[in-house]
Amino acid sequence: MINREAYLNQLLAFKDKQLIKVVSGIRRCGKSTLFELYKDCLLARCVDEKQIISINLESAESYDIKSFAELYHAVAARLDPSRMNYVFLDEVQLVPDFQRACDSLYIMKNVDLYITGSNAGLLSGELATLLSGRYVEIKMLPLSFKEYISAVGTGDLSRKYRDYLLNSSFPYALELSRRKDILAYLDGIYTSIVLKDIVKRKKITDIAALESVIRFMFDNIGNLCSATKIANTLKSGGKNISAHTVDNYLNALCESFVLYRVGRYDIKGKQFLQTQEKFYLADIGLRYYLLGTKPADMGHILENIVYLELLRRGNEIYVGKQDNGEVDFVAINDISPEYYQVALTVRDETTLKRELAPLNRISDHNPKFLLTLDDDPPAAHNGIRQINAIDWLIGK
Repeated sequence: MINREAYLNQLLAFKDKQLIKVVSGIRRCGKSTLFELYKDCLLARCVDEKQIISINLESAESYDIKSFAELYHAVAARLDPSRMNYVFLDEVQLVPDFQRACDSLYIMKNVDLYITGSNAGLLSGELATLLSGRYVEIKMLPLSFKEYISAVGTGDLSRKYRDYLLNSSFPYALELSRRKDILAYLDGIYTSIVLKDIVKRKKITDIAALESVIRFMFDNIGNLCSATKIANTLKSGGKNISAHTVDNYLNALCESFVLYRVGRYDIKGKQFLQTQEKFYLADIGLRYYLLGTKPADMGHILENIVYLELLRRGNEIYVGKQDNGEVDFVAINDISPEYYQVALTVRDETTLKRELAPLNRISDHNPKFLLTLDDDPPAAHNGIRQINAIDWLIGK
C-alpha cells in the first residue's frame, strides 16, 4: 500500500474529536486503502482490534443491510461499551437515509465515526442539514505525482511524468504492467462511474448523449466553457441536446468527482464572475482511455495536473481575469492569494512575454509563479518565479 501521508495526517489530527470524518473522492482513488492505513496506525497506538468496526457497503457481506436502522444495529451490536470504538463505513451513501444512522452513532460518547463516499451528494441535502457542524470533510484525489514517484522510484522524471499521465494516477494501476490491463481497469472505473453513479442515480435514459458530453469535456479540459456553448457544438455535430441537459450532466460529473469546475475571478475588481468556467479532470489516464492517444494540448494537460496539485495543497482555486488577459489560477489559502501561469515551454521570447504579461499587470505583491516543463534553472522575472513544473510537483 502506498502511504498517503497527507490524508493520513488529516485523519490522525481529528482522532477522537467529536466530529464525523468524511472522506470523499472519485471511485478507486484510495479511500478504503486510506482507512486500512489508518487502522494500522490505531493498532500501533495500542488500540485493540476489537475496538475497530469496519463495514463496506459495497461488499457482498453487507448486502443484507438495506436500511439506516439495519446499518445502525449492525454497528451497535459490535460496540464495546467500556472503550472508544472506531467505526468505519465505506460507501455509506448506498444505504437509504444513512445519515440517520450516522447521527445516532455520532451522539454516542464511545464512537469515533469515519465514513467514505464517491458522490458529492453525500454532503448535500439532508445530511448537510442533519449533521451541520458535526463533520469534517477530507477531499481525496488519486495519486499526486510526488506519491506516484514515491511508489515507482526516482530516475528519469520526465519519462515518469509521461507514464503518470498515460497510465493513470489511480493507485491500483501501479500494480498492472501491461497497457491492455491498465485500459481494462480504467474501463471498469469509467463504467462504474457512468452507469452506477450517474445514469442510475440521475435516471438518465439517453446514455449516448451523456457520453457525447463526457467526450467533449475530456477533449476540452482547461478551455472556457458554458452549457450553451457545449450544446451548440454538439448540435453542429448532429447531437440534439439542450443546454439544460448539458448542465445537468456537468453537475452529475462534478458530483461524482470526475470533473472539477473552476469559476472565474476578477483580480482587479476583487469579485467572482458568473460567466463561463473551466473544467479539469480527476485523472488524465481516463482521458487517454476514452479518447486514445491522439494529439492533445499538452499545455492544458499540464494545467490540469497543476490544478489538482493546488487542490491537494488546500487552496480555493479560480481562473483569474486581469483586464483583457487571463491568469491560469488564483489560489487562495489561509495566508494570501498566489498567482500561477502554466505553459509547456517559454523558451521562445514572444511566448515568455505573453505568459508574463497578465502576472505583471497584477498590482499587489503576493507570490506569482510561472510553471513550465522547460528543464532550465529557476529564474525570476520582475519578482515572478519561473520554476520547472516537475520540480514544483515533487516539492523541490
